[in-house]
Amino acid sequence: MALFPLVGITLGVILAGANFLLTPYLPRGIIDLFLVAILAAVTGCLHLDGLADVCDALAARGDRERFLAVMKDSRVGAVGVVGLVLGLLLKYQAILNIPEQYKREALLIFPTAARCSQVVMTVGARRARSEGLGSFFIGGAGVRQLVSACVITCGCAWFLIGVRGLIVIATLWLFTWGLRLYFHRRLGGISGDIIGFTSELNEILCLLLLLV
Repeated sequence: MALFPLVGITLGVILAGANFLLTPYLPRGIIDLFLVAILAAVTGCLHLDGLADVCDALAARGDRERFLAVMKDSRVGAVGVVGLVLGLLLKYQAILNIPEQYKREALLIFPTAARCSQVVMTVGARRARSEGLGSFFIGGAGVRQLVSACVITCGCAWFLIGVRGLIVIATLWLFTWGLRLYFHRRLGGISGDIIGFTSELNEILCLLLLLV
């Protein structure tokens, strides 16, 4: 988990490379849609699945057990579909409206920041379930992993866009801690779906903050 941001940097390099190769041949709107599709394909839609599951669970009325049961259900409900569509559209429109001179930096930063948010969400968190991938990562994450991930992410943000990058990263950390507090109160902990949900929201929020 200490190296999660390096996974994000790698994803950013893939996106920046695809953007460079496609720019001479296609309009920007088509290219940016391809970038969203490439990111989803390379990550296996893993975090998008978490986004849909948590949206469905948030819309379901009931207690903690009901929330967890809805997230575990392999079927996607109407609210999950709406969450997916809105999430992908926001990501696409944010990338599309990033000024061209800052686009490469944005493509490198936003997946890196999102992977760091997974570590921020996980370290020190409690388990909502005793099994599952999320439970495995919570058990294996500590302060060393958190510090390493944050240093890598801050270094990347500083190198690419300076102080503004650090402001964006700090804002994302506050947002992530707020989400963790909410899910601790609601569920008593977090799960793999919640980590994926957090990652997707951080990608979107990072792009929007960079746009601002």
